[in-house]
Amino acid sequence: MNQQTGLVSGLDAAELDRFVTAALAEDLGKGGDVTSEVTVPAAARLKAEIATRQEIVLAGVELAEEFFRRLDGDVVVERLAQDGAKLAPGTPILRLEGAGRPMLTAERSALNTLQHLSGIATLTRTYADAIEGTGCTLLDTRKTIPGLRVLEKYASHVGGATNHRLRLDDGILIKDNHIAIVGSLEETVRGAVAAKTGLEVQVEVDRIDQIEPALSAGAERLLCDNMTPDMLREAVALVAGRVPIEASGGVQLDTIRAIAETGVDFVSVGRITQSAPAADIGLDYANA
Repeated sequence: MNQQTGLVSGLDAAELDRFVTAALAEDLGKGGDVTSEVTVPAAARLKAEIATRQEIVLAGVELAEEFFRRLDGDVVVERLAQDGAKLAPGTPILRLEGAGRPMLTAERSALNTLQHLSGIATLTRTYADAIEGTGCTLLDTRKTIPGLRVLEKYASHVGGATNHRLRLDDGILIKDNHIAIVGSLEETVRGAVAAKTGLEVQVEVDRIDQIEPALSAGAERLLCDNMTPDMLREAVALVAGRVPIEASGGVQLDTIRAIAETGVDFVSVGRITQSAPAADIGLDYANA
């Protein structure tokens, strides 16, 4: 557990317990690890090493350990790398020694978690590196797997992104659907400002001519959606520093730097959580 925050991969103690319990229950079913029980002697002890098979940015190592500890309170865990580290292929991450059956049972849940979170951190780092030096900040989004948002946003942060809206209650983002229901952009923004929630009012615009009406109505931040770099430069010049500008929509690795160089303050990328491939991380055993 992180001694400064009291969190493990973004989870507090209660969230951690629920996650590990649910993940193991999903894998164990009602009958448990039948294969290990009928093939591995009850007294067997194993040594294991978890290592990466590709270059990665590590995320979720402390969480992965929890699966082994949950099933074997006496397991010996040696952590060889920390979250955020950039690791070369073949680099060991964890060494374990303990009872054979519980170690085999915990393996899949631990690896799935470590592979998924490290995959997100690794992809995020490539996007963060692509805009290095531009002064633009990379943001993640709410495009996450239901139930895994805290973990996935933790991994994107480890990879170099700044977390944007964790939940619907921690920011106001007025989008085209809200405007369509209310009837006009200005009325929608004024209503949000008048509510005095204490939350920043961000407004999505996809045309240049929407910018001044949004600002006049009280928008405190703009999200320029699916604008070309030329449109973004025009938006930056028009806003002239009055509010922060975020660029979003279809951002890819080969386009993100050109977007960042337009002068926008932020660029948000859904694919870093939505489409990250799992990292290739494996576990090898030996008899203890």
